[in-house]
Formats: sequence, structure tokens, C-alpha cells
Amino acid sequence: MRVLVVGSVALDTVKTPFGEVEDALGGSAVYFSAAARYFAPVDVVGVVGEDFPMAELDFLRAGSVNLEGVRTAKGRTFRWSGVYGSDINERETLDTQLNVFTDFHPELPESYRDAPYVFLANIDPTLQLDVLDQVRAPKRVVCDTMNFWIEGKREVLLKVLKRTHIVMLNEGEIRQLVGESNLIKASKKVLNLGPEVVVVKKGEHGALMVSKDAFFFAPAYPTEHVFDPTGAGDSFAGGFVGYLAQADDFGEEHLRRAVIYGSVMASFNVERFSMERLKNLEEKEIEERFQTFREMVRITA
Repeated sequence: MRVLVVGSVALDTVKTPFGEVEDALGGSAVYFSAAARYFAPVDVVGVVGEDFPMAELDFLRAGSVNLEGVRTAKGRTFRWSGVYGSDINERETLDTQLNVFTDFHPELPESYRDAPYVFLANIDPTLQLDVLDQVRAPKRVVCDTMNFWIEGKREVLLKVLKRTHIVMLNEGEIRQLVGESNLIKASKKVLNLGPEVVVVKKGEHGALMVSKDAFFFAPAYPTEHVFDPTGAGDSFAGGFVGYLAQADDFGEEHLRRAVIYGSVMASFNVERFSMERLKNLEEKEIEERFQTFREMVRITA
């Protein structure tokens, strides 16, 4: 089953205690696609500027990713710059240049409109609604957002959530959205807003999944060398949604597996800068790490 992703395509300048990169490939749509393509074909909608090095996306084209929906606009590509300190979970944004992303209006090619799985990356909720009006009958819509939209476009975001099956939030975002500090209670309040499933991303502390009848927690993979956490949330989403599209089954067991595969892909992502680790993964590496996860949390009688 194909997956549609609508999000940013960017050039990132990142510095961590382990090094730095300048104008490296980034953006939510790219990180998502780089992870999801190992499980299912991906259709991408985004925008780049005239300065964007299109050859950088060749590895996606070679991996069942359709870039027909990525258009080139007059101007410069969206750029982000940030630095991570000794606590790799804390980052400081140094500069954000929206450039062509300022006037981004997603236009889905006709071949994208029947996508059975849709991932709305962290973009303006107004644009997310626009995408939902263009797709015909998706089986599952998965949505990401951030505190900026929760505060500034709450009413529009609530409309998006009513049309969303699965929503992904971090701890701060879910607490801000519903005004509840306890994550289980907060997740249940979000379920009342429309989604069937809530996934709370907890960074190095794993992920929590809550539905009406069950909840599931998975730890993060104990990665020994974390070089760059940029894009970890989007690569988690790529593994999660990609696996669901591959399985084409929304039962609890498959949702639990999706969380683990999401954590697996995020753990690979942080081991190198930009796409360097996700570019050349082998399927056996993914499955080996998935099995390691299973052993890590297995309880024997």
C-alpha cells in the first residue's frame, strides 16, 4: 500500500558535540520518506528553491519514492540551523529561513489522490486540511503537529484532528493541547477530539501509544553513539506509518509492531548526520534490530 507524505524539504546546518554539517539534506518529508521507503512505496509533496541540489534526492528515487509532487519554486530553499549541547536532547535553533516554504500550497498530483495512507507532517493545519480535501478515501490519516500550531491555530488544528485516525505528539505538545500533565489522562482527552490512536513521542525515553481499549509503551533503542537527533521524530513516523501500510492491518498487535519499527528507524537515524545512516540500510539490519527490541522487552516465566 502506498503512503502519501506532505511536509518540508530543507537544507539543515547542524552542530553537535560530535561534529557539524552545513546545508545537509533535511526536512520532515525527507526524513519520513527515507525511513518509510523500506516498508512501502512513498509519494512526496513538497517545495524546493532553485538552489536545491536535486541529485541529493536520487537515493529516494531509487528506493520506491515518487517525487512527482515536489515542485521547484523561484527563490531559495527552506533552511534551518541549530546546535545541540552536551545534553543531546536539548537543542537551540539558531536560524530559520522559510524562503519558498512561506508560500507553499500543497497540490496533489492526480495519481496521489487515492493514497490509502496519508502522513501530514508538521505543517500549518490550514495546509493539512487542504490536503485532506484533496485525497479521496484514505484508510488511515496520521498527523503530526507542534506547539506553534497548538497555540496559534488551535481551532483549525482541532478540525484536522477530527479527520485524523492517528496523531503523534511529544510530551510538551500533548500537555499543551489538552491542559493535562498526566500522559495517560492527556492521551484519553485527545482521543475525545477525534483520533482513534495517540502516539506520544518521548525521545530517548521511548514512545507511548494509547487507544480507547489499550495502551502500549516501548523504550527507545539503547543507541551507543548518538551523533544527530535531527529528524528522529519524522523517521519514527516513517517506520510507524510505513509498517502499517505494509501490513495493511490496524489491529493492536500491528500497531504495537508499528511503534517498534518506528523506534528502530529513529535509532538508525540518530547514528549519523542527516540521511547518511538511513540512505544505505539493509533490510536485515532493520529486522535484526527489531528482534533485539523484542528480546529487550521480553518477559519469561
